[in-house]
Amino acid sequence: MKTALIIRHVPHEGVAGYRKPIEDAGYEVSRIDVTDPEFSTLDLREPDLLIMMGGPMGVYEQDRHPWIGCQLRRLAMRLEADRPTLGVCFGAQMMASALGARVFPGPAKEVGFHPVQVHEHAADSPLRHVREVPVLHWHGDTFTKPEGAEFLASTSLYEHQAFRRGRNQLALQFHAEMGEDPRFDAWIDQWPEAVVEAGGCPQALRQRHDELGPGAVAAGRAMIADWLQGLN
Repeated sequence: MKTALIIRHVPHEGVAGYRKPIEDAGYEVSRIDVTDPEFSTLDLREPDLLIMMGGPMGVYEQDRHPWIGCQLRRLAMRLEADRPTLGVCFGAQMMASALGARVFPGPAKEVGFHPVQVHEHAADSPLRHVREVPVLHWHGDTFTKPEGAEFLASTSLYEHQAFRRGRNQLALQFHAEMGEDPRFDAWIDQWPEAVVEAGGCPQALRQRHDELGPGAVAAGRAMIADWLQGLN
């Protein structure tokens, strides 16, 4: 059976709605936290599929989180080998950095449910499934163009919302995996100031989550299933 490894940078940011299409594609899924003593010993080139999820830290905060540099070095080797890799939010920023891009704080916090604009040249990409679908955004960092990458989508606030590098590497700044996972409450409880800073209020965002979450996750699952089907 094919293997898929999920890297969790914080416990409440797991694969959520993306687990189903990954398992449906025939992968045996395991996960590891960056705090696990075994994490630093793993060869990240080994899993058939690597999934890196989000986190509140920045790629540029390696002085506070020494594991970031260690993970980046091993990730760069995996990407150089063109091994199938999915990055979500912080995971996407890690992919960008490992490919030589600069990651830095963006102009404002982007928190809430709204659609991404899929670029015309990406109309046949897996991102077509999330076109015009409000999905969750929760970030404040962005990045320059990674070497060999093709940007796929944007929003009015952040030009770089997704990129792919060949068929095997996909990076998503947004969270189309979230919408049915109870861990969303932990996000709001831990970072209510991020919601307020983005111009929202926690209670209104909880309501938006309940209303829009199932549609967002359905679109996200279709996107990931499409991407997995096209892997080399």
